[in-house]
Amino acid sequence: MTDQALIAQAAAMRDRAYAPYPRYRVGAALLGSNGKLYGGCNIESAAYPATLCAERTALACAVADGCTSFEKLAVIASGEALCTPCGVCRQLLYEFAPALQVLCCRGDGSYESLGLHQLLPLGFGGSSMD
Repeated sequence: MTDQALIAQAAAMRDRAYAPYPRYRVGAALLGSNGKLYGGCNIESAAYPATLCAERTALACAVADGCTSFEKLAVIASGEALCTPCGVCRQLLYEFAPALQVLCCRGDGSYESLGLHQLLPLGFGGSSMD
């Protein structure tokens, strides 16, 4: 799958976001090693700690489908700034795919491709507990 196709899927998921409060709509598309694409959007809650990020909803869909190995993630919001996964999402993604490639997008679809190890240097995973 091309980067542009993955970004287009993330943008389509952004349109499904439930974001009535700060209205920060985010979409994610996660490519599993099984070749399947898993989409996610942010789901806000008036009780902010209950809010779900787009990346985590995509990951939850993948794991529920039995996929626990991933190749690439695209994440996009609106606006000119790069959309990057939050710290919680970085940690959860690291659990499954420390070598994940992340396409951090601007609202217009332009992007920077970063390794998860760049976004979460010295990440903490299962091997850290040995």
